[in-house]
Amino acid sequence: MKKCAGPAHGNVFDPACPARAVLEVLAEKWALLLVHMLANGPARTAQLRRQIGGISDKMLIQTLRRLERNGFVERRAFPEVPPRVEYSLTALGASLSEPITTLDRWVERHLRDIDGAQRQFDRRAR
Repeated sequence: MKKCAGPAHGNVFDPACPARAVLEVLAEKWALLLVHMLANGPARTAQLRRQIGGISDKMLIQTLRRLERNGFVERRAFPEVPPRVEYSLTALGASLSEPITTLDRWVERHLRDIDGAQRQFDRRAR
């Protein structure tokens, strides 16, 4: 791991710090939604695809792999026919699920305010 200038635990404002790359992974909408969904317990890819509207198979698998690589998600393959794979949050991922769920709920509660701000901005921008 590269060293960062700044705090001992990393510095997201330093472009050379690995903390920035982790933040980029977590800032993706699919990553946020997957962590939120997996906070409810282990799930298979088909279940996640059904619950998260609009995600393609490719994006689902790519995002799960990025989350797994960063230690947020665990992949468990069962020796069955047909093969069964489940994804679940690790302890690290579970510690992240509360702030993500809180952010999701905040967006849902303030959607009208945000929509109003967007409309007001768009009227001024004309």
